[in-house]
Amino acid sequence: MADATLRQIPFTDAEGASKTLDDIGADVLLVVNVASKCGLTPQYTQLEQLQQRYADRGFSVIGFPCNQFFGQEPGSIEKILEFCSTSYGVTFPINDKVKVNGRSAHDLYKALKETPDADGRAGRVEWNFEKFLVGADGSVQRFRPKQLPDSVEIVSAIETALTEAGR
Repeated sequence: MADATLRQIPFTDAEGASKTLDDIGADVLLVVNVASKCGLTPQYTQLEQLQQRYADRGFSVIGFPCNQFFGQEPGSIEKILEFCSTSYGVTFPINDKVKVNGRSAHDLYKALKETPDADGRAGRVEWNFEKFLVGADGSVQRFRPKQLPDSVEIVSAIETALTEAGR
């Protein structure tokens, strides 16, 4: 989906305010559905490393807690924020919980899921820590959950998107 309106879809931040991707103030965003009690939760470390490495170039990770996969994000937003801060030192925005699949999927995820992955598969989010790289122009690249945030493919895509954004 190469649609700049993707960046204007409203969502609720951790404080209950309505925000959009444009409100984050970064040209390039890595949107990730996160969970605190998942085998992939240690990816928070690499996500935070990306945040630290590229934030000054107009990049941000943005996390959306999701409890749709075996109840692996059961806590309140306050508990989620505390966990992210104390366990992983997360500085990137963590927003209110969303649903990523099904009829109740958040509009942002409905739009993101139209993007196929490297194998050409669009549709359902497979699991926690699925990653969507959103460029300044609204273009999207999709990376499945087991692809580590610091993989060559993701880092290269971030650098390319930042270069295309003039950053």
